[in-house]
Amino acid sequence: MSSPWFKAALILSAVWLVAGGAIFWARSVKVTPASVTRFLDTQSVADKSASERSKLIEKLARQMNALDYQQRREVRMSRKLDRFFRSLSPDEQGRFLDLTLPTGFKQMMESLNKMEPAKRKEVVTRALRDMEKDENSAEELDANARKMIDQGFKSFYSDASAETKMDVAPLIEQLQKNLQRLR
Repeated sequence: MSSPWFKAALILSAVWLVAGGAIFWARSVKVTPASVTRFLDTQSVADKSASERSKLIEKLARQMNALDYQQRREVRMSRKLDRFFRSLSPDEQGRFLDLTLPTGFKQMMESLNKMEPAKRKEVVTRALRDMEKDENSAEELDANARKMIDQGFKSFYSDASAETKMDVAPLIEQLQKNLQRLR
């Protein structure tokens, strides 16, 4: 015969085990830059069928869209996403961009909107300098580059605050000049 205290301790232990398991499971399924780079390291589209490739692209897109702006940037800086993207066909690249660009640009505009004006102007100045360096590097734009630019403009005009639009205007003007030169 067990005492009521023993039964209570047993029930309490079971509750804590279930709660601990749930916490462990929740942490293991949370998308992080590390989990995305691990996914990129372990997944390849090379030996996959078209439907498997499509599912892989959609899964990666969901993971990327679950990250915040800084986390997405961290994944991009690892360059593993670049390797994955280059391994896709042009149609698959377009599909991946369709799935990830709207969220990415929206997050970027939100980040710019939250920046201090001085910091935002510094970012614009640096981007202008980089753009002038690369001014003659692209002779023509492929469909994916056009898609990125179009989505960026849509995001800029719909998601940027008035103050951000004023600060980023020189960058947009330079980008438009470069695009006109390419056309």
